[in-house]
Amino acid sequence: MKAYLHTNVVVRHLTQDPPAQGKAATAFLAAADDLVLVDLVLAELVYVLESFYRMPRAKVAAMARSVIGFPAISTQDEGVLIRAVEVYERDRLDFAEAYLVARAEDSGIRAVASFDRSIDRVQGITRIDPLGPGYSGPESPAPELVSD
Repeated sequence: MKAYLHTNVVVRHLTQDPPAQGKAATAFLAAADDLVLVDLVLAELVYVLESFYRMPRAKVAAMARSVIGFPAISTQDEGVLIRAVEVYERDRLDFAEAYLVARAEDSGIRAVASFDRSIDRVQGITRIDPLGPGYSGPESPAPELVSD
């Protein structure tokens, strides 16, 4: 049976916490043959392992790669997710920024609009600062984003 995979099943399997759910998650994944991992679930997995379990970045990256490569799991674009994990680990970006970089590379756009200067560490990606080059004035009020 095909099913979308929730973050909590993956977390329980990887951490075995709590033990009863960890064991059940491991058994479920061992028996599964057609699970879909959406990009958001991988992002949440990285966040939970980093923030709640306080795992080091290299271990989180290794676990993320193992989930992406699990035979019963399919993704929309495995290459983008693998690249996002690589950027997250190597360039030390938060996973959301790493994912945007991977998407920008894959799409050929190769630019990301962001205030986050960490994106500047990635070769081949241009960060567009919404404040503009050389900005030194006060912050402008946010534009109205709601339309009628």
